[in-house]
Amino acid sequence: MQEGQIADVLKALAHPSRIKIIQVLEKGERCVKDLEKLVMIKQSNLSQHLRILKDKGILECERDGMEMCYRIKDRKILDVIKCTEKFFT
Repeated sequence: MQEGQIADVLKALAHPSRIKIIQVLEKGERCVKDLEKLVMIKQSNLSQHLRILKDKGILECERDGMEMCYRIKDRKILDVIKCTEKFFT
């Protein structure tokens, strides 16, 4: 992975709502409606955050009927978050 790609992933993680989304998805796939309730942000803002995470290859999604469901594409991203959390403890 190039330095630019690393920086892009870190920028994508650099928002509290996006960290929360990833933490919720750590437990498994969720549809947008469920994420909206669990992360407690409006659907329009949630969609923007999900798009950023998907565009950077952190999340992937698939349609389930009328719903879009998201999951973590590569669980190694959880190691990045946990490593950062350790930095502050």
